[in-house]
Amino acid sequence: MSNPRILLLGPPGAGKGTQSKNVVEEYGVEHITTGDALRANKDMETDYGKPREYMDRGDLVPDPVVNEIVVTALEDADEGFVLDGYPRNLSQAEFLDEHATIDVVPLLDVGREELIRRLTGRRVCPECGATYHVEFNPPETEGVCDECGSDLVQRDDDTEETVRERLTVYEENTKPLVEFYEERGLLARVDGEGTPDEVWQDLRQTVEEATSSDE
Repeated sequence: MSNPRILLLGPPGAGKGTQSKNVVEEYGVEHITTGDALRANKDMETDYGKPREYMDRGDLVPDPVVNEIVVTALEDADEGFVLDGYPRNLSQAEFLDEHATIDVVPLLDVGREELIRRLTGRRVCPECGATYHVEFNPPETEGVCDECGSDLVQRDDDTEETVRERLTVYEENTKPLVEFYEERGLLARVDGEGTPDEVWQDLRQTVEEATSSDE
């Protein structure tokens, strides 16, 4: 199987970044995210202006601009891709469906309480930017950065209240996407609660089963 075209879905904390890297290493495809695509093409002319115009003002880049940028990035990915962070809503999914071919849409399934445990355990160093986790990647001395000795902090968007709100918004936005790709026979649920290696084994099998059936 060569040049798979993968759309990876999953909530914050599900490990999409880690698994996307595994996909890139295994299959030699491009990892495409909305943010990277916008930064790489911020001066691209669209019917709604350049992305830079919105980004420099700190405004949300409107869907039509994001759509054009992402589809351009996909068209340039001759060796296949893993798409992460797009689409975020049904209208984007419908646009993508009209302009690109997707082989499989793995959904990393992780329970809400497990996500909260993962996300609220993150700690960062305000001085050097080093990142830790109280369970999965703790510093040598609790609450102290290994790199520079500064006190670690919990970011505002990692508090339990904020995390629960983020997950609620994600669930509301993602439910229509799940139904959309289920109807097209592309969705494949992957258990995201194991170790990163266990999740990767399941994800790789899912990708290979989906793409081998296309050959």
